[in-house]
Amino acid sequence: MIDYETYTLPNGLTVVLHHDPQRTVVSVNVLYKVGSRNDPPGRTGFAHLFEHLMFEGSENVDNFDDVLQMAGGENNAVTGADTTMYYDVLPAANVETALYLESDRMRQLRFSKKSLRTQQKVVVEEFKETCLEEPYGDVFHHLSELVYRVHPYRWPVIGQNFQHIEEATLEDVKDFYYRYYRPDNAVLVVAGGYDREAIAGLVDKHFGDIPATDASLVRPTLPEEPEQTEPRAKVVRGDVPSPVIYLYYRTPGRLDDSFHALDVAAFLLGGGRSSYLYRKLIRDSDLFAEVAAGMNDTYDYSGFMIDARPSEGEDYTAARTALFSAVDDFVREGITQEQLDKTINRLEHVNQFKQLSVSNRANDLAFYASFDRLELVNTETQRYLDLTVERVNEVIRKYLCTDCLSTIDYLVED
Repeated sequence: MIDYETYTLPNGLTVVLHHDPQRTVVSVNVLYKVGSRNDPPGRTGFAHLFEHLMFEGSENVDNFDDVLQMAGGENNAVTGADTTMYYDVLPAANVETALYLESDRMRQLRFSKKSLRTQQKVVVEEFKETCLEEPYGDVFHHLSELVYRVHPYRWPVIGQNFQHIEEATLEDVKDFYYRYYRPDNAVLVVAGGYDREAIAGLVDKHFGDIPATDASLVRPTLPEEPEQTEPRAKVVRGDVPSPVIYLYYRTPGRLDDSFHALDVAAFLLGGGRSSYLYRKLIRDSDLFAEVAAGMNDTYDYSGFMIDARPSEGEDYTAARTALFSAVDDFVREGITQEQLDKTINRLEHVNQFKQLSVSNRANDLAFYASFDRLELVNTETQRYLDLTVERVNEVIRKYLCTDCLSTIDYLVED
């Protein structure tokens, strides 16, 4: 059980406090409800670029990292499809340093053409290294466009192409900042061994007078993705060492009550050496060298993904047929009570281990607070415990179906 208290400042900032007096450190997380889904038109990858810009200095701080390191801390950030989160871990006695730093860049980022050019080069180079130079690096470009037709999930977090990043202007930066990087679009989490009597006052001191979003800066409504009613497929050829097959079944968003059953099914189907696909396609047949399955957890729509690499020298068509046949068998046979019990026991163990870290607790609190379901930090495990074999099998048969499927055959270039 994670104890917490939460409240909202007059400017709209959601504050979540988790006090653990046995900790000598504190984690300060600031999550902004903005991700690649909010990239401006013609500026895909912008949310990721902006994450980099947030370390380029603010009104009173020239170098964010130097100040935090002098206080004994470390920091990082991550941009996703739905959110961007910044997190700092430092000695609890120095919690005010992190609050000061995060509030200063929320209050007023320092804008300059020089910093923009610097980070554009960094992000473009990252794009080229990960998407153009790595084998299969562009697979999510192809897959996202195949799965989504109108929703901005149709491009990956890093963007559709690096030209969109290169063409970003300082005006784009300012508009994005004042539209999305405001307290009424953010969650502040403080977790660890802070002074419980002083923390609320420190939060109000540093964040309380930051203005909310100007009413004229409307956040665009995202389009609703039409239902997928037939299978989709694409063949990609590239300079890769071997072919790989990607299967993606579109599913409802993270808060849908089918998520937990699908998550369990993904683990049983392709979550390690005891999984169904590993036993059928690697251990018992040698047709595949690698196979895995997993769920993504994006907010509006999610997906159940399988990726499988046939063994060298095996006939690709035969291996592909065996993969589809194995998935069909899994859906038809369903799972057993023994399999469900083992998976739930493993999940409980992983969660207990995960919660030993105060940083992980802060991350979870920020995540659940971002979609106004903070209570799930303590109750979501029960949703897994309440699963029945019948429910999991019902969900598998509903969503692991041909009409929900998009397939990428990533083949070796001729």
